[in-house]
Amino acid sequence: QVQLEESGGGLVQAGASLRLSCAASGRTFSSYTMGWFRQAPGKERTLVAAISWSGATTYYPDSVKGRFTISRDNAKNTVYLQMNSLRPEDTAVYYCAARTYWGSNYSPTSYDYWGQGAQVTVSS
Repeated sequence: QVQLEESGGGLVQAGASLRLSCAASGRTFSSYTMGWFRQAPGKERTLVAAISWSGATTYYPDSVKGRFTISRDNAKNTVYLQMNSLRPEDTAVYYCAARTYWGSNYSPTSYDYWGQGAQVTVSS
């Protein structure tokens, strides 16, 4: 088991930056692939970034590539999502999630553990 808790959400203007944090507790954090997902009202939950257990490998969809950066600090059991050049369409609840393997399955159903979510609102 691993417990996840997000922090750092808020209301910002378009073009601003925001950093989300996800603190993990429980079983060995460094053995998990970590992902950040987002879900806007009426839309599906989608992956915006993922990072391998070592941090050596990352994935971003085209919608956020070049603007979002995922990183992790295994000594602090924390994963981060740095979001720059935010747009109104980035408005959503952002979730941190964990699973035991790295792979190209980007579905939320492939992740085993979830945080409660953090609201990010970007005004135009």
